[in-house]
Amino acid sequence: MTGADILCETLLANGVDVCFANPGTSEMHFVAALDRQPRMRCVLGLFEGVVTGAADGYARMADKPAATLLHLGPGLANGLANLHNARRASSPVVNIVGEHASYHLAHDAPLTSDIEGLARPMSGWVRTIGSADNISGDAAQAITAARGAPGQVATLILPADAAWGEAQQDGIAVAAPARLAPVTEAKLNEAAQALRSGKRTMILLTGKALRDGALDTASRIAQFSGAALAAERMAGRIPRGAGRVAIERIPYKLESAVSFLREFEQLILIGAREPVAFFAYPGKPSRLVAPECKVMELAAPGDDLVQALENLAQALNLPTTLQPLRQERIDTGLPSGALNADAVHAVVARMMPEQAIVCDESITSGQNLLRITRGAAPHDYLPLTGGAIGLGLPMATGAAVACPGRKVISLQADGSGMYTLQALWTQAREQLDVVTIIFANRSYAILHGELKNVGAGEAGRNARRMLDLDDPAMNWVSLAEGMGVEAVRVATTEQLGAALQSALKRRGPMLIEAVI
Repeated sequence: MTGADILCETLLANGVDVCFANPGTSEMHFVAALDRQPRMRCVLGLFEGVVTGAADGYARMADKPAATLLHLGPGLANGLANLHNARRASSPVVNIVGEHASYHLAHDAPLTSDIEGLARPMSGWVRTIGSADNISGDAAQAITAARGAPGQVATLILPADAAWGEAQQDGIAVAAPARLAPVTEAKLNEAAQALRSGKRTMILLTGKALRDGALDTASRIAQFSGAALAAERMAGRIPRGAGRVAIERIPYKLESAVSFLREFEQLILIGAREPVAFFAYPGKPSRLVAPECKVMELAAPGDDLVQALENLAQALNLPTTLQPLRQERIDTGLPSGALNADAVHAVVARMMPEQAIVCDESITSGQNLLRITRGAAPHDYLPLTGGAIGLGLPMATGAAVACPGRKVISLQADGSGMYTLQALWTQAREQLDVVTIIFANRSYAILHGELKNVGAGEAGRNARRMLDLDDPAMNWVSLAEGMGVEAVRVATTEQLGAALQSALKRRGPMLIEAVI
């Protein structure tokens, strides 16, 4: 077999059966090998940021990696922003990047670049394949690395001659299972003692600690000890809604985050990082907890977070009769008349079907989203994690590929949506069950706020020319229809309710431009 065929066989043998791709000439032998594999689902993205963002969304919902296929260094560079988001979300991704044939590199052809150097900042593991004989072992190690707790981007660089070369070595390598480190007795005792101390304590969770069973345990611990629960801002997936344990998320705004954390004397981290400000602001703190707050790590990101919670519950001798505190269903009242962001959230909260997947890149418009949808039907919430905008539409695409039986609701700011508009075409081609709601405020609204937050004053003419999107205003209905997605523009709550009801009754992609 060729090296490319062996790579396909190794991916499939290890459960990687989706490939989000934007290939070029150097990847054609791998494309041909994929063509011989009907078990592999190949999904084309018209821009590499769509490919990598879709792989992120897929991993968050499938709990396993997809493969990407990118063309040389420039193709990888186009996809780096959403690999950054995937890294921050701890999403497992097997990121395959084509390379020139090894003997061609010496000629410094126009597309030659340092692919390993480009890959390292966003990858936890990087390797260039040496020959066709190395492919299966290297691919298995890439899968092992991607799946290793808590999940990471593993970049495997495939030279063209390794892909077309005939392998002399038989056999397909098997990736090693993920190994979770146990929590040490010292950390367990420290956390248990802190929770018994009577001091105001917050438990900050992320990753697998935010799944339903683990959240039940965390809720029981919080009730017993009087601690508060919160989700790390970079948590990639949070179960929410009626019947789930209600959990707050660290706010984005610095002042709100400081206020949220001010009262706590102790912070216990379970897979999470200590919360810090997104940016530096003149005269304001970088750390969000109070200066006197003691921060302790019960479990590191690569530890067994679920078992850490179980062990903590045992150490505290929780009563077996103590039940988790679950969120009640809240029927959200609907406003009427002209739309604003909160009215959009209220309509979504009222109409959201059970087990929906909410992909959120609403940015400024989404400030009250979690509060308003708190008591909605049970759903999974997937946020922008690393702050690199342009994730929302691709993330929804990948989530829909991972969970074809669930409705995906994509809440998308108009400015960041333009970064990866091409994802709508992929949704149309694959007939993915995604309804996208565009918050059309026709500006980079968050940057208007940040201009003030950093003390730079109000926007004048030149600043507005860089921050506003209203000259000309974007026509999202035309943009979506040009990508093959049915679309409608709405300006009132009643219009939005009718459009969303129509979208939820049928399968396939639809876009609603909400003018706010």
